Amino acid sequence: MGDLRAGLIGVGMMGRHHARVLREISGVELVAIADPGGDPHGVAGDLEVLPDVESMIAVGLDLAVVAIPTRFHYDAAMKLADAGVHTLVEKPIAQTVDQGREMTEAFASRGLVGAVGHIERFNPALQELRRRIAAGDLGEVYQITTRRQGPFPSRIADVGVVKDLGSHDIDLTAWVAQSEYASISAQTLHKSGREFEDMVLATGRLQNGVLVNHVVNWLSPMKERVTIVTGEHGAFVADTSTGDLTLFRNGTVATEWEAVSAFRGVSEGDMTRFAFAKREPLRVEHEAFRDAVLGERHDVVTMEEGLRTLVVVEGVITSAATGAVVEF
Repeated sequence: MGDLRAGLIGVGMMGRHHARVLREISGVELVAIADPGGDPHGVAGDLEVLPDVESMIAVGLDLAVVAIPTRFHYDAAMKLADAGVHTLVEKPIAQTVDQGREMTEAFASRGLVGAVGHIERFNPALQELRRRIAAGDLGEVYQITTRRQGPFPSRIADVGVVKDLGSHDIDLTAWVAQSEYASISAQTLHKSGREFEDMVLATGRLQNGVLVNHVVNWLSPMKERVTIVTGEHGAFVADTSTGDLTLFRNGTVATEWEAVSAFRGVSEGDMTRFAFAKREPLRVEHEAFRDAVLGERHDVVTMEEGLRTLVVVEGVITSAATGAVVEF
């Protein structure tokens, strides 16, 4: 069997990286690029920059990557589904839950692989974290907290910080804990003069009882990408900017300081930063998508999962607007 013929629509800030990785991984040949805005980063090489998804489909594709603004995901994905093309859509899956549901059904009904680019699942720190939690290293999990902060990216024009950045945290939290959201409560701020929110604080509970808290904003000069999982035996801290994972264990040494020993909570124990292979998340994501198309593995983020994340994202926005707790 020859290489899978791949198409890429969108070669902006994220699309340029998709183009590079599609050319690097084995078993895939990038044969078509489309972007109505041209090729601002010069990634097309010998390929013609096609004007739309229809002209890309006409080249003949086995799989495609959709890396255009969120409001265009639905139209491109539905045309690719009609053409029988396995598709990876950048997150969030769609602009609305209804669109996401239609996309999910379109790919499922045709027996196609429909995936969503929630790339944080493929971050080495989070993959190692999930493996260790599943192995019981933390015992019972009590709480998952995420902090995702940094300056405003001018390239984002059609969604707020909840759909763009917050969707990462919602997806990775449910995936790490292996449980869907039961409820969410949120507050937002609008400080940049745009119609969309720039800051969100969200608190909720998963169906398995784990408490969750998300701090997400585009209003900080300090870039931070941290996930903290606290449980029975200590706390894991995953820094997805560096791919580092650290375990802070509960103390096992008796405290002799009277002022502290009266406290019946945990005490500080050993701290361990783990060493493990750190592969580029986007490359791992593309390999998983390629292998899913070939029927060899199934650890892509499915459109069904992307849709569930979008439902929670919409719940965050609804809670912030109404002041009510949203239950799922």
